[in-house]
Amino acid sequence: MADSKREIERKYEATADTRLPDLSRVAGVFTVAHRGVTELDAVYYDTEDLRLAADSLTLRRRTGGSDAGWHLKFPVASGIRDELREPLSDTLPRSFAGLLRSRVRDRGLVPVVRLVSARDVHHLLDAEGALLAEVSVDRVRAERLTGGGATAAGTAWTEIEAELADDGDPAFLDAVERRLRKAGIRPSASPSKLSRALAETAPKQQKSPAGWGKSPAGKTRQKPTAGDHVLAYIRHQTEAIAALDPAVRRDLPDSVHQMRVATRRLRSALRTYRRILDRDATDPVGAELKWLATELGIDRDQEVLDARLRARLAELPRTLVLGPVRGRLRIWSAATRNGSRRRTVAVLDGKRYLALLESLDALLAAPPLLPAAARAPGRELPRAVLKEYGRLADRADRALELPPGHDRDLAVHEARKAAKRVRYAAEAARPALGKPAGRFAGRMKAVQSLLGDHQDSVVARDALRTLAVQAHAAGEPAFTWGLLYGREEAVAAARERELPEVWRRASRPRLRTALEG
Repeated sequence: MADSKREIERKYEATADTRLPDLSRVAGVFTVAHRGVTELDAVYYDTEDLRLAADSLTLRRRTGGSDAGWHLKFPVASGIRDELREPLSDTLPRSFAGLLRSRVRDRGLVPVVRLVSARDVHHLLDAEGALLAEVSVDRVRAERLTGGGATAAGTAWTEIEAELADDGDPAFLDAVERRLRKAGIRPSASPSKLSRALAETAPKQQKSPAGWGKSPAGKTRQKPTAGDHVLAYIRHQTEAIAALDPAVRRDLPDSVHQMRVATRRLRSALRTYRRILDRDATDPVGAELKWLATELGIDRDQEVLDARLRARLAELPRTLVLGPVRGRLRIWSAATRNGSRRRTVAVLDGKRYLALLESLDALLAAPPLLPAAARAPGRELPRAVLKEYGRLADRADRALELPPGHDRDLAVHEARKAAKRVRYAAEAARPALGKPAGRFAGRMKAVQSLLGDHQDSVVARDALRTLAVQAHAAGEPAFTWGLLYGREEAVAAARERELPEVWRRASRPRLRTALEG
């Protein structure tokens, strides 16, 4: 795996005559060490249509300086990026190719910009000589490249860059900025050198077509329709899947869960809003989204189960933990999680997943809208949400009617899935319907959470029984596993007792009336 670091930096406008102020007067700085000038030569790569730049991703091959090699940067927040590094080579590192796959697809990467910088480096050090930040004056020459590497246009500028030291306090950059501003130096309007180079060397474009607001004839465009809102939601979830792909590959916390949620929300929207989008076109996409969610669930469900069992074990007094319980749980968790993670990455590397991403792009490029899509969102969206609510009501009532046991467990699980669909439907409608849809979604989330905890207890009991059988076969005490099983039974019973009241609050008529407007 590539080396990774969190990059926190700020950029400022400068001219060839700009000089740094005395930064030793910044609070916490004991001395400023001049490290000299370094020559940097970087070629930035992207697709022909600049897909990486559109998502604020940066891929470059740089020579010169102490970190020569391939660099791939992912945005985290304003002025904050995660930078991954691989050694210098002639071809794109394989690890980077995987991380970029959801954006690049089968398009080729070509050199788009070359930046040659003379970097005059200054280190801000504390009293112990530890690095607080690096401040540099960069004199940059940029040239736009075509796919063949020929120069299309060039530009040049000078800027100041302040980068926080690893594990430094971001507030320190505030102090540096105050000193720079006092000297008349202002923040840059460009978030990165690449974005500035692309903007200043871009070929002249034709005037863009009229968007929201005024039509070419000067008439006010119609308000967004129900179809506009649904497509905006679908686009947002599609973009989330592509954006979360690299995080899943890097095994970042909660990334699998978030990608699975985006997949489920997308599938739910296609099913809920069938009066807006033709199901003949969306059902095949929905089937592939179901497949992807199932594959992601193998890893995510194991992650949730591991956390739950560890938490339950930690709650027990030490006197009730008999035998090598923690060791067995650790070995079992590692074996199951490692296998599921390998499978998840293999899915993301597969052709089927790539075809799904392409089909989503095609769906958005030419949406199969039905007549209802042209209607006002306040009329059409509540109808779809309340239809999903009716399905949930039927399943919840059935679950409440059954006696405790296997059949009730299954009914509760079905009600949970229905509650999730209602919640997602209401969340999708919220931009159009406002607070009533938000409150409705909140009530549905409460139902979903309670039913989800019940289902998690069912899954945990199955795992605990398996662990108990393994422990017994190995001649180990099974007492602790049985104790944990009993506690999970108690959790399920408690959730079943809470369900009638939670469902009563979620099914108040005034909530449904508010949603209908």
